[in-house]
Amino acid sequence: MATRGDVEKGGVRKEAGGKVPSPLYPQHEGEREWVPWIVPVFFVANITVFVVTMYANNCPVHTPAKDGKCIGHFLGRFAFQPLRQNPLLGPSSATLTKLGALVWQKVVHEHQGWRLLSSMWLHAGVVHLVANMLSLLFIGMRLEQQFGYVRIGIVYLLSGLGGSVLSSLFIRNHISVGASGALFGLLGAMLSELLTNWTIYTNKVAAVLTLLFVVAVNLVLGILPHVNNFAHIGGFLTGFLLGFVVLMRPHFGWMERYGMAAGSACTSKKYLLYQWILMAIALLILLIGFSAGMAMLFRGANANDSCSWCHYLSCVPTARWTCTN
Repeated sequence: MATRGDVEKGGVRKEAGGKVPSPLYPQHEGEREWVPWIVPVFFVANITVFVVTMYANNCPVHTPAKDGKCIGHFLGRFAFQPLRQNPLLGPSSATLTKLGALVWQKVVHEHQGWRLLSSMWLHAGVVHLVANMLSLLFIGMRLEQQFGYVRIGIVYLLSGLGGSVLSSLFIRNHISVGASGALFGLLGAMLSELLTNWTIYTNKVAAVLTLLFVVAVNLVLGILPHVNNFAHIGGFLTGFLLGFVVLMRPHFGWMERYGMAAGSACTSKKYLLYQWILMAIALLILLIGFSAGMAMLFRGANANDSCSWCHYLSCVPTARWTCTN
């Protein structure tokens, strides 16, 4: 998304009359362009965990012949499960469960709450991993360049947790893995960042519509079978709220002081009232949402009892597939 001037690199643009204003986001004001490292670390961590998962899976040894042939025997113990067991070219569900997949029974009754976080580092197969890692690089790198590793790291991890919590409240009979909740959180944060920093962007309406279209398409794809759309929804909502809290920027009027003569008084406040209001509301909803969600989860509550139609948000049955298998 383009801002008024090159706000990250300190570029300048000429206005009418030949006036060249100072950079809107000069480096000495903390709005420098960061060198991304946390997103590459997440990228490498996800790939490393997948390699470890495939090593532990050892399809040739652990898969009986009656279940089919492993895919890619030349890979040795890294061979993939038979396609009828895992069409995504990956490990067995038993291996994923052993290494930390999200399983409601184990989280609630076996007190393994750590699975809410560990599951976001596991992937069901090569197809799943590649799709998520491309999204991580495409979305996360630019966000980290703009806002730094602390804020983007917070959004990524808490969004992944939010997706896991919502998943556990609605899904009891299936395991869940993947970084999709965290990635949807980054998308949500992009949207709220644009809204709360509205004054510094050009082509803002087009940017909002584009983001909404991308999110809508991905959520619609989430109603296909074997896709945990509750992780997507939970991650997106968490990231959307976090964006108002941690990605707030000084508004355009305040940054214009760099174009003033030396010694001129700046009468504009750094942040506008609506930015503070949005931040306060978002923070309150986040605290209430996480507190209520965690309480319901560890109490063993089934959110489907309170919402008889919500299961359609994750899977819509058709003549070609059912949502029970």
